Amino acid sequence: MRDVFVDTTHQLLTEDPRTALVLADISADSFQEAARRHPDRVINVGIREQLLVGVGGGLALTGLRPIVHTYAPFLVERAYEQIKLDLDHQDVTAVLVSVGASYDRPEAGRTHLSPADVALIDTLHGWTVHVPGHPDEVAPLLRAAVAADDPVYLRLSTMANRRPYGGNGDLRVVRDAGPGTPLLVAVGPLLDEALAAVEGLPVTVAYTHRPRPFDTAGLRALATTEVILVEPYLAGTSSRVVADALTDRPHQVLALGVGRKDLRRYGTAADHNRWHGLDAAGIRRAVDAFLS
Repeated sequence: MRDVFVDTTHQLLTEDPRTALVLADISADSFQEAARRHPDRVINVGIREQLLVGVGGGLALTGLRPIVHTYAPFLVERAYEQIKLDLDHQDVTAVLVSVGASYDRPEAGRTHLSPADVALIDTLHGWTVHVPGHPDEVAPLLRAAVAADDPVYLRLSTMANRRPYGGNGDLRVVRDAGPGTPLLVAVGPLLDEALAAVEGLPVTVAYTHRPRPFDTAGLRALATTEVILVEPYLAGTSSRVVADALTDRPHQVLALGVGRKDLRRYGTAADHNRWHGLDAAGIRRAVDAFLS
């Protein structure tokens, strides 16, 4: 996903003079040629993440469409106040593009883990959040984000499904178990694990790479009484949205995601999926218990 992001951003900088890129050392080597060609629109502020977002806000005030990029914990958690003030409060927008969340690089320790990034963005108003599940979904999402004027958070990952699903982010049924069956909504790169988890169960599975704005109309059309959320970030992040969408009908929600307990472990991304119950076996255990 990161490679696709780099290639697509190079193209956008050439094609659209409105596009700008702000970096904080992360990925700077990949944009050396772009910085040489567009020195006024490719800016590396160094390891200063608050300044990273502040510069993005300043560029937006001049009419540019800034892409602001670094690791998720540095972009969203460390610079959250600047997102709130230098973008939202100034009534300007940017495309925030992160790598690393929730635990793509666990060998770097807790500083590089950010399972709460989407929940933090969700405290702000009007943001679109994309969590692509395959590298082939990245380029069209980035192009659409840069062409738009709303605030966008694009969350890239090293994890991916075996195939892309694309679309505009509305819920897409990838496994239809028939009318009246429980609905499982899988976000981004956890779709394959979710599909494997419910094999043999009467559960309909829908996919989205756009948890915000959540496709509430699609949810209402598909949901019965049981809804299962499988999200690659903090568990329960979308529970509020689902509850609001279904407030007029009886329902139960099982929210699966990254747990709140600090595991204080390194391992691999696959290890963290397993420890948080987000591998196929863990999802299956949780779904079996919920449906029983």
